Amino acid sequence: MNFEIARTQMLGQQLRAWDVLDERVLEVVRTTPREQFVAEPDRELAFADTEIPLGHDQFMLSPKIEGRLLQALQIGPVDDVLEIGTGSGYLTACLAKLANRVTSVDIFADFVANAGQRLAELDIRNVDLDAADALTLTFGASFDAIAVTGSVPGLNPHFIRMLRPQGRLFIVVGRSPIMEARLITMQPGGQWTQQSLFDTVLKPLIHAEQPEPFVL
Repeated sequence: MNFEIARTQMLGQQLRAWDVLDERVLEVVRTTPREQFVAEPDRELAFADTEIPLGHDQFMLSPKIEGRLLQALQIGPVDDVLEIGTGSGYLTACLAKLANRVTSVDIFADFVANAGQRLAELDIRNVDLDAADALTLTFGASFDAIAVTGSVPGLNPHFIRMLRPQGRLFIVVGRSPIMEARLITMQPGGQWTQQSLFDTVLKPLIHAEQPEPFVL
């Protein structure tokens, strides 16, 4: 398989076709070797429009979702970013190339260890990795951008409280089959606004699912 041809097709047929037009984002995706973050048996799927299994019943996001996420967050070179759900580490690498520093958290320690090795191989050093449940984690610092790579059933202020003024949060809200990607922006004075980006379906964050309310 020619990875360079597959990468070029991915950029045109998936990202640009899904309105990912930010040249900084496209360049980061073009120069970050996605195939190196995919297990050898699945490497031919690295550029396909699909979610690739990672283990623990978790999946790598499809390229177009990753592209829309990166574009929506508008990450700049001075931004500090929090990623919830390290997964393969590919999106972590893309975030790190755009940002000042990335803190990435995953509930599965082996995901964190494998991602750390892949990032080191690419000499990406501005990432702090942690194995923890992000839904119970608190940080001493706040962030300019937060990327949540799993869905939540309802919008929870847990992550919103971690935003700096003008900070942006990408999060997918809802239950299958109806979920919505949203961009939350923290305004001066502690108020926040939200924008609907697109409909999609993502695996829920571990421990994020809530039971349906009991109805008599």
